[in-house]
Amino acid sequence: MSEIDHVGLWNRCLEIIRDNVPEQTYKTWFLPIIPLKYEDKTLVVQVPSQFFYEFLEDKFVDLLRKTLYKVIGEGTKLMYNVMVDKSSRKTVDLESTQRTIIPQKQVMDKRIPQIPVPELDPHLNPEYNFETFIEGYSNKLSRSVAEAVALNPAKTIFNPLFLYGASGVGKTHLANAIGTKIKELYPEKRVLYVSAHLFQVQYTDSVRNNTTNDFINFYQTIDILIIDDIQDSGFFKKLLCRIIKPFFSHQRKKAADKYPDMDKAVSDMMKMQYDAEHSEKPSVDMSAHPTALMLAAVLSAEAHDEIQKRVLYEFGYHIGRWIYLVDAADDIEKDIKSNGFNPFVNKKTGEVKSSDFIKAVLNQSLARAYDAYNLLNFTDFKGILDNMMLLGFPASQNRVTSKLDTEVNNE
Repeated sequence: MSEIDHVGLWNRCLEIIRDNVPEQTYKTWFLPIIPLKYEDKTLVVQVPSQFFYEFLEDKFVDLLRKTLYKVIGEGTKLMYNVMVDKSSRKTVDLESTQRTIIPQKQVMDKRIPQIPVPELDPHLNPEYNFETFIEGYSNKLSRSVAEAVALNPAKTIFNPLFLYGASGVGKTHLANAIGTKIKELYPEKRVLYVSAHLFQVQYTDSVRNNTTNDFINFYQTIDILIIDDIQDSGFFKKLLCRIIKPFFSHQRKKAADKYPDMDKAVSDMMKMQYDAEHSEKPSVDMSAHPTALMLAAVLSAEAHDEIQKRVLYEFGYHIGRWIYLVDAADDIEKDIKSNGFNPFVNKKTGEVKSSDFIKAVLNQSLARAYDAYNLLNFTDFKGILDNMMLLGFPASQNRVTSKLDTEVNNE
């Protein structure tokens, strides 16, 4: 066949696939696929990452094979050209999984039956809308941005949008107003308002019940997701656990085989952390060092070159140190009551480091992490990462240190 044929063949495949998956799924998982060639009854397509390849094989291999059999003929093979390093454009060829596929003669219609997406209760409070929102000097900009998002969802620069403020200033009202206006203007949009706590519970349950794919698939059907009350005191500890979880679960052997250096780093960190917290005179630096080293090893393992590795190591070390220490600062009162270890509390005398000292330590770690972050060239999720570094992390630190000031004043 001529070189142009493979493009035409793939376009015919896309016509069928588009009729059998939700539009967002089609745009996310099939439009990025690039047909490269067709020869020897094998269609070669390029996909942007190893994860992309694995997801297609896990979720859509049957649909892909049925479609190829219908468009090209039975026995057609699918080969993936997987991009493994975007900077150097390095790729590897991987063959599609061999599974038993329904023969072409059984695929009678163009449209393959699919499970319809059920109606969704957005869990919005209709009384929280823009008309009932009390506008003042302090929230005028927030309201304007929220209205812009509601009028053109996913088409403004405020995506994602992060609302920060003290309790009771109207963040929940404004978040609901966005969802309510979108449902009014775009009733076909799937909008969901959920608390951060409920979101975490759902995720934890999905991991426990081995239904993580169902959890992911459900949230991928949502057009506008509104998460409220993100200021969970245990957020950063949970964030760290998400990163290292595979090394502590039933997935450890698989993770250790793929990342032996990281597995060793996590094991060493666990022992080092125990030794630091049980030493006679544990210092703040000694206590935070194991977690900092572990996160540095995890992040730097994903580097594409030596320069990026050094920067990721520096970023991982200081953000890991900050995560450990800000969580410790948040738990001072609880650890004193439970007689637990805390790097800011003297083990023998019970004396607590001053709030000024704690602030200085946290500021130093966050500043060093931010310096390294500025050297990284992120493209994916940059909006989310900027929000975390510039707003989320400093806001959480301020909440913790403000609580320390309150406790000191009460004493």
